[in-house]
Amino acid sequence: MNESIYDKYEAVIGLEVHAQMLTHSKAYSSDENKYGEMPNTLVSPVTLGLPGTLPLANERVIEFAVRLGIALHCDIRERNEYARKNYFYADLPKGYQITQDKTPICTNGYLMIKDAAGNPKRIGIQRCHMEEDAGKSMHDVDPTDTLVDLNRAGVPLVEIVSDPDMRSGEEAYNYLMEVRRLVRYLDVCDGNMEEGSLRCDANVSVRIKGTEKYGRRVEVKNMNSMRNVQRAIEYEIKRHIDIIEAGGVVDQDTRSFEATSGTTFSLRSKEAANDYRYFPEPDLQPVLVTEAYVNEVRKNLPPLPDELLRKYIQELQLSEYDAGVLTDTKEIALYFEAVLKNTSNAKAAANWVMGPVKSYLNENAITIQRFPISAERLAQLIALIDSGKVNFGVANQKIFPVMISDSTKSPQEIAEENNLIQESDSDALLGFIREAVAKNPTKVAEYKAGKTSLLGMFMGDVMKLSKGKADPKIANELLKKVLDEA
Repeated sequence: MNESIYDKYEAVIGLEVHAQMLTHSKAYSSDENKYGEMPNTLVSPVTLGLPGTLPLANERVIEFAVRLGIALHCDIRERNEYARKNYFYADLPKGYQITQDKTPICTNGYLMIKDAAGNPKRIGIQRCHMEEDAGKSMHDVDPTDTLVDLNRAGVPLVEIVSDPDMRSGEEAYNYLMEVRRLVRYLDVCDGNMEEGSLRCDANVSVRIKGTEKYGRRVEVKNMNSMRNVQRAIEYEIKRHIDIIEAGGVVDQDTRSFEATSGTTFSLRSKEAANDYRYFPEPDLQPVLVTEAYVNEVRKNLPPLPDELLRKYIQELQLSEYDAGVLTDTKEIALYFEAVLKNTSNAKAAANWVMGPVKSYLNENAITIQRFPISAERLAQLIALIDSGKVNFGVANQKIFPVMISDSTKSPQEIAEENNLIQESDSDALLGFIREAVAKNPTKVAEYKAGKTSLLGMFMGDVMKLSKGKADPKIANELLKKVLDEA
């Protein structure tokens, strides 16, 4: 089909993200909330909803939901009621989920992302509500039967429902990346889509550009990576346009994504309205979230990525790229923040963290928590360079490796013990410079004739003669003077 046909349309995309909470116990029982245990070992009568059992709200889940709501600029509801969402499925042991219906704890928020052109874009957050997870059906373990693991049943979730503000698969990908980064900063979810702790359903439709009315939408489920969410959406956009241009009507159904082929297929027809027969949960009292409680949670929030991004760009004058790298993960950002507490040279701190530090982490497949050089010691190394006692090359190649293997010595001590302190005495440097110039009379003549690029060659000789200890800045100035006078 002619590409110009596709340009007539725009996509309308909204995402529903389920984030499993990093609590020690489940949402409404004392069962342990833990991934990877033997099937059906983290289940109790409360999780199963057996007669005579009563659920009890996990206060930590409420705190995590409030944390998320604050970070997403939401209104936090004071009176929160629980509801039962009734439906039958094999891995839903009670036959209903405890959730929130008409009183979601967080509403009317937003999240800033980058659009396809790299410009800031605001994505509305319709609601976030607390609920519990279902169990897990496994279709690939037994050749004939579907097996059910109920360990996940009752695990606390927060469902984040966006407004239909995204217009491409790339924007949806960027939104998901921001959601994952945020929940990790807040320590409310580990964000691992591969393990199912962060899951996403996409609602996709298309319409002619400039029109207000939404097209018929489909819901796509079972996407196990950020990139697959983008791929599924892009496939659906093209599929919808092809159907409409051929004179057909898009079926409003629920679909699944097949990663190998990059296509979707229908799971079931989607009703205009699902009748879950919501009604108030009779076994749980409403929870009051007071303004004082919200303020207390706000006071204890860690620094958030958008705040740090603004600080690094506007206050520290770092590039947008550098700020993005430094705030990509909470652990790196906190390490960088700790370095900044011990040095005023933000640019040097950024270069060290993004360069030698991250290279060491990648080469050794470790996280910053296991990095052997503390933020304070790295700041000492930066101070040593700023003082002119060593240059970056010596610090990176000769001092940094020793700091990794020996945590007892300061950068200054390592430099002194290994005779690495730069020579900045002008008389001593002039001796090295005159020796380098005297060895190369032909090159001196070429330099004098206008071949100024030879300055680098002379500097190389000076550094060799000084065994790398010459202060490059002072030596460079003296060298130019000697050559000009030669």
